[in-house]
Amino acid sequence: MAQGIGDFMRLKNSKKTQQIPSPSEQNGKKKPAQLLLKEGLEPGSNYFNKSLNQNKRIIKDIIGDTSDLIEHELVLSNDPLIKGVVYFINGLVDKKQVSQFILKTLLDDKLKEQLVSSESSLLQEIEKQVLTVNEVTLETESDKTIHALLSGNSILFIDGIDQAFICATIGGEWRSIEEPTAEIAVRGPKDGFVESLSTNISLIRRRNKSPKMKFEIFQLGKISQTNVALTYMKGIANAKVVQEVRDRLNKIDVDEILSSASVEELIQDNTFTPFPTMLSTERPDVAANSLAEGRITVIVDGTPFVLIAPVTFSQFFKSAEDYYQRPEISSLIRVLRYTAFTLALLGPSLFIALLTFHQDLIPTTLVVSLAAQREGIPFPAFIEAFIMEVTFEILREAGVRMPRAIGQAVSIVGALVIGQSAVEAGIVSAAMVIVVAGTAIASFTTPAYNLAVAARILRFGMMILAATMGLYGVTLGLIVLIAHLASLRSFGTPYLAPFAPFIPEDQQDGLFRFPIWSRKKKKPILPNENNPLDTEKGLNAPPPSETGDAK
Repeated sequence: MAQGIGDFMRLKNSKKTQQIPSPSEQNGKKKPAQLLLKEGLEPGSNYFNKSLNQNKRIIKDIIGDTSDLIEHELVLSNDPLIKGVVYFINGLVDKKQVSQFILKTLLDDKLKEQLVSSESSLLQEIEKQVLTVNEVTLETESDKTIHALLSGNSILFIDGIDQAFICATIGGEWRSIEEPTAEIAVRGPKDGFVESLSTNISLIRRRNKSPKMKFEIFQLGKISQTNVALTYMKGIANAKVVQEVRDRLNKIDVDEILSSASVEELIQDNTFTPFPTMLSTERPDVAANSLAEGRITVIVDGTPFVLIAPVTFSQFFKSAEDYYQRPEISSLIRVLRYTAFTLALLGPSLFIALLTFHQDLIPTTLVVSLAAQREGIPFPAFIEAFIMEVTFEILREAGVRMPRAIGQAVSIVGALVIGQSAVEAGIVSAAMVIVVAGTAIASFTTPAYNLAVAARILRFGMMILAATMGLYGVTLGLIVLIAHLASLRSFGTPYLAPFAPFIPEDQQDGLFRFPIWSRKKKKPILPNENNPLDTEKGLNAPPPSETGDAK
């Protein structure tokens, strides 16, 4: 847990903070606390001073009376009298580190003999010889100190020193590393991301030990002050794309960032589209592989899902399992996923079109069987399919929201009972139940959940077109859908690449997966100065505003 602390403290100057200008900044220059006291200025909320009581009052004024703020007063020496105080937030720190490496060393009798009264000597003595925690930094500004305190660090004030000692003691209770629940792999690694940013960074570091791996820490949310890490491989990731992501993160101006979904919504290129333009994963191996390919990841503290960009449409059909199986098996499964996605999108609409407008395209024997089943059905095919689709969507949502022990059983039993009862009651035909059930099962084969949801939404539109214009309506809907997909960009990358535009060398890991030994090591199609795909619309698209609309 402590390995990732250095990334926070070393990179804190690159993060975005919301500060109220102090009296020392009104003329454009910062002044130390000593000059403020000489000028008769009240030491406000931005700088500490040498008075221990004044520094304690600053902490109390900012944080207020809260039961989880622990204050531990110390007497470091009696002759001369040197007092101190340690602050930390209960539940966010590792109490063993606080007790053993801070309190125990500060109260050591040998320390009292070694301490001297000189401020500079006292500061160096405590920083380099007394505090034995993993990392200690000095800070004069109260806003940065408060953020470090609320992030799980311990703060030490010494009477006579106008700086705060920030001790890296981040700890507390975290969910242990477990197998991912949304991306199951039979043969792959069993570890997944957790809610701790430092742990997630270490999981990626373990798989990619290259010095080119860079982490930049941002603080997003005026209230939540959530730590967000931008990760990329310097020299491999496109510098213009990295800068674009960095700029969009810096322009985020909201009160709270509680999940990676909020960041995705605020920095994505296209807001009004059902298709995702950023990939979310909870597998460290997927994130590490994407970074090696030249992509960028965004890690948000407090969520186990990591964002990956730029992405293409074909990447949502790839699974981590594909790279742990033989290429022949992986290629067959990928073709199956594309087929199942097409069935999930067009299954009910094709059945409605054939049954309503194009009976001559159905074999005679099957037409007679379908006509016999529909005898006595009071609804047209569209209403029949609509009722069953809505019913299955309700059952699916109920199965997800109910407790895991009974949710799956309820969805399966409910589908069987309702389907059989509807057929016996003469509300729907047996063929329609089979089509809707097959469509629902096909939607589960898509590895990316958000892409499967997009197919479920568009399915209803296709059903309406099929009910009004038959196969011509379905064809028209497909043309509009493909045109929309071709217009999408993910940070300048065409969404349908490498199929449109067609790039032969990138077909090695597109619809089929070629053997690793036959593939050339190559970055994905990313915009750059020599790439005609670098369009003004794609790379320079403005980030969304607070409401999610494009500015």
